[in-house]
Amino acid sequence: MSKKPTHTAYTVREGKDGAKPYWLAIGAVWPIKDGFKIKLDAMPLDGEIVIRKRSEKAENGGQQ
Repeated sequence: MSKKPTHTAYTVREGKDGAKPYWLAIGAVWPIKDGFKIKLDAMPLDGEIVIRKRSEKAENGGQQ
């Protein structure tokens, strides 16, 4: 297993009054031999989780 996660788990909240959706990072994802290992720090209220490949920008504290 890689020491650094390759993907980030998000919950996406709808923006109010037409604002852009808000992506909240809730966990990290690592590839393993036959799938993925997911570590969640929170669970979304709606049960929907979006997994996205990490970018250098996100790893340095920026939002995707």
